[in-house]
Amino acid sequence: MMRRHLGFIAFVGLLGVCPLVLPEFYVTLLNYIGLSALVTLGVVLLTGVGGLTSFGQAAFVGLGAYSTAFLTTATDLPLWVAPFAGSPWIALLAGLLLTGVVALVLGFLTLRLSGHYLPLGTIAWGISLYFLFGNLDFLGGFTGISGIPVLSVVGIELRSGRAFYYLIWIVVLVAVRVIQNLLDSREGRAIRALQGGTLMAEAMGVDTARAKMIVFVLAAFLACVSGWLYAHLQRFINPTPFGLQVGIEYLFMAVIGGAAHVWGAVVGAAAFTILKQWLQDWLPSLLGSSGSYEVIVLGVLLVVMLQRAREGLWPVLARLVPDTKQPITFEVTEVSPRNPILALGTELLDCRNVRKEFGGLVANDDMSLLVGAGEIVALIGPNGAGKSTMFNVVSGVWPLTSGEVRFRGERVDGMGARQIARRGMSRSFQHVRLLPCMSVLENVAIGAHGRGRAGVLAACLHTERREEREILSFAAAQIERVGLGEFMVAPAGSLPLGQQRILEIARALCANPSLLLLDEPAAGLRYLEKQALGELLRRLREEGIGILLVEHDMDFVMGLVDRCVVMEFGQKIAEGLPAEVQANPAVLAAYLGGAL
Repeated sequence: MMRRHLGFIAFVGLLGVCPLVLPEFYVTLLNYIGLSALVTLGVVLLTGVGGLTSFGQAAFVGLGAYSTAFLTTATDLPLWVAPFAGSPWIALLAGLLLTGVVALVLGFLTLRLSGHYLPLGTIAWGISLYFLFGNLDFLGGFTGISGIPVLSVVGIELRSGRAFYYLIWIVVLVAVRVIQNLLDSREGRAIRALQGGTLMAEAMGVDTARAKMIVFVLAAFLACVSGWLYAHLQRFINPTPFGLQVGIEYLFMAVIGGAAHVWGAVVGAAAFTILKQWLQDWLPSLLGSSGSYEVIVLGVLLVVMLQRAREGLWPVLARLVPDTKQPITFEVTEVSPRNPILALGTELLDCRNVRKEFGGLVANDDMSLLVGAGEIVALIGPNGAGKSTMFNVVSGVWPLTSGEVRFRGERVDGMGARQIARRGMSRSFQHVRLLPCMSVLENVAIGAHGRGRAGVLAACLHTERREEREILSFAAAQIERVGLGEFMVAPAGSLPLGQQRILEIARALCANPSLLLLDEPAAGLRYLEKQALGELLRRLREEGIGILLVEHDMDFVMGLVDRCVVMEFGQKIAEGLPAEVQANPAVLAAYLGGAL
C-alpha cells in the first residue's frame, strides 16, 4: 500500500516544505498555481472527461469572488441577503448556492448545443458575466471592491501568502481526491461515457443530460471555491481576472497538463503559470520593449504541443515513474438478473405497421416483425433497405411516424433509448462504440449503469464501494461469459476488431437484457472470429435471450438464425425460415439475382 502512494506522499511532502524554504515571490507563484489548478480541474472534468468545451470558467471564479467580497464588505444589505453577511465561510456557502443556480440555468441553455455552438455559447455567457461584474455599481464597477476581510481558520488569521498557502493546497488536494473518487465510480463511468457519444450512452441507460449537468455544475463549484480563496488572498478584486482571456488560459492549462487526466490540471497550471511568468520577465529585456509578447510565444508553443503531444504533459511524466498501481480487484459472482429471462417462445418484440419518414423520404413503410424469447431473427436486405433505421426506431433513438412498437407487452414507441434500455432491451452498434482508453472491465460496466442507485455525493465521498464491487463483479461475469476473461484489465482499444465486437455484446449483456439488438456484429471479422461469435449467440439463445440482428454476411446468417425478415426500399418483402427465404424469387431479385 505504501509503495502505491509513494509518489503522492513525496509530492505532499515537497508542498509542505516549499513555504519554509522558498522566497516570498515563489510562494506567491505557488498560491496562484493552486488557485488555477482548482479551476483547471473543473475544466478537465468538463472538457477532457465529459467532452464539453468551455471558455467561460473564469466567470464562475468571479461569482465566487464577488459573492464573498460583497457579503463581507457591504453594510446596508437587503433582508433576504443579510443572513449570509459578515462571515467569509457563510459567504462561501452563499457563493456556492448562487453559482449552483447560475450554472443550472446556463447549463440548461448551453448544454443543449452541440458541435462548435457549445463553445460559442460558453464564450457568450462568459463575456456577459464579465461585463455584468463591471457595470453593477454595488459591485464597485470596473474599479472593484476593496477591504475584503482576512480569512480566519480555527482562530488563526491568514494574513500572509505563506499562511494562505497551506489552505489553498489542502483544498486542491481534497478536490483532486474527490474528483478521482467520482470518476472511479458508476457515476464517473456515465460521465466518461459521454466521450463515446450520446447514442451509445443513452442505449446503456445513462441519462446523458443529467451527466452533462453534473460535470457542468461541479466545474462551476470548483471555480467558485477558487474565486472565494482568491478574494480573501488578495483582499481586493475587480473584473479583470474573470474575463474571457483568463477563461481561455484555463483551457490552455488543461490541454498542456493533459485534459483527460485529473493530475494534468495541477501539472498544466504549474507549467503554464511558471512559463508565462518567465516569459514576462525575459522577453521585454530580450526584445527591448514591453508588451504581451508572452501570449504570442505561448500560442506558438501550444500549437506545437498539439502536434507533438496531444495528451499533454501528465502522461509523459507518468511514464517516467514505475507503475506501482495495483490492478482492479473483484470477484466474479452471479448476481440475480434485473430483467428475468422469459420462457422460451414468449413474445418479446412486436412491431406493427411501423412507418418512419424523414421529410419526404420514407425509410420504413408498414414494417411488422416479431421476436420471441430464445429466438434469433435476422433483419436482412440490400444496402439502403432501411434496416438500420428500423433498428433505431425499435431502440428509441428515433421516434416513429406511425405504427406501434411493443416490448414485453408494453408500448415503447413513445419512449427514449434510455427508458427502453432500462426495460430490458440492449444493443450493439454498426460501428464499434467503445472508450478505447478505458479497460475492458470499465467499458462493460457502463452497461450495468441501471443496476446502481448511489448518487454523485456518495461517489465523491467514496461511500458506494459495496455497490461498485457488485457492479464490477457482474461486469466481470459477463466478460467471462463471452470468453474475454484474459483481457479484463486491458485497454479496450488494444483489442482487435473481432474482440471489440464481442466486447460490445458483453457490455449489452451487462444490462441483463431480455432482447439483444445486434447491428452487423460480424462485419470485419475473420472466419474463426465469426465462428466464435456464432457459438456465443447460440449459447445466448439457449439461455432464453431473444436476438434481432442486422447482417450482410449471408453465410453467417443462414447457418445461425431461426427466421429471416427481408427488407427492400423500407418494406418487408419476405419472411420465413432461412431455406424458404433463400428460395424466394422476390428476395433473389432484391439481391440482384445473386445467390444467398
